[in-house]
Amino acid sequence: MTRKRLYVTGLLFLIIFSGWTAKDRQSMRIVSDAQKIIFETDIGNDVDDALALVMLYKYMDAGEIDLLGIMINKEGTYPPEYVDIMNTWHGYPKIPIGVIYNGADCENDAVNYAKCVSLMKKGNDEPLFRRSLKDYSELPEAHILYRKILAQQPDNSVTIVSTGFSTNLARLLDTPADDFSPLTGKELVAKKVKLLCTMAGCFNNPELHEYNIVKDIPAAKKVFTEWPTPLVTSPFEVGIAINYPAISIENDFKWAPVHPMVEAYKCYQEMPYDRPTWDLTSVLYSVEGPSYFNISPAGMVDVTDQGSTTFTANENGNRYYLMVDSVQAENIKQHFIQLITRQPANFK
Repeated sequence: MTRKRLYVTGLLFLIIFSGWTAKDRQSMRIVSDAQKIIFETDIGNDVDDALALVMLYKYMDAGEIDLLGIMINKEGTYPPEYVDIMNTWHGYPKIPIGVIYNGADCENDAVNYAKCVSLMKKGNDEPLFRRSLKDYSELPEAHILYRKILAQQPDNSVTIVSTGFSTNLARLLDTPADDFSPLTGKELVAKKVKLLCTMAGCFNNPELHEYNIVKDIPAAKKVFTEWPTPLVTSPFEVGIAINYPAISIENDFKWAPVHPMVEAYKCYQEMPYDRPTWDLTSVLYSVEGPSYFNISPAGMVDVTDQGSTTFTANENGNRYYLMVDSVQAENIKQHFIQLITRQPANFK
């Protein structure tokens, strides 16, 4: 190619690229170098799941992750409807959603803020928030959607962030070969997943039976024992040391007339209240790595019949758990506030 043709070709590329919107360039970056994340959540139980989901959208805005799917392990129509609201509001209406049937009984464990927000109306009785999906009963079961998504990804490329019960993950491990892949679930995970990061367990108090473990103990046992990739868990004692402040909910989102996460926070408990950031810490580690935390040595995690979790150091193990001191906890809290309150790239 002559110099003149090289110059013209380069100039043409610059003209085309300069005409792309920020969203176009962001999409190109997501395809090229963003981390591939699947989010597993019991959204609608504790409001920290909603905050964690907002974090993921902000990482999407920055081109740092490609959110391949959102898997729900709280049963009912309102959790996927709320996720659809959140996806739509943040400008990502096409993120696939997987649901669960015959899951853990948790409907009466807390105020279902997903239901609360989904039922909100404007003065003219129209829904307060837009949706993108028409029939939530047609959504696939999560363990099947996992197979579809994982089969399409490069080897050793996907991080799963699990902030609820282990039911969907255990079911995934037990899946047989199908039209998506000739591999079993465990083989597919071993081939495609590089890391599972969970919010689960408690390692500084053997008497505490952490909620995400207790709601499906057999599934938790299976995942901690059989999951074939490295597994890092953020336990109860980490999230409870870092409280998201009510003053931020009240003051830092005034750029939005209504915000589905803020409304969820207000539904969940009487304001003002600070809330532990259990699920957010798992998202933070999964996307930004270990720099904010102390990490245990390699080892193994055992789940008792009562739901306790115990850690045994073992250089041949591939289970780890996170820890924070007071300085780290404050740094993480400030980082959460800065990230979550950032105006979305697609906000109008």
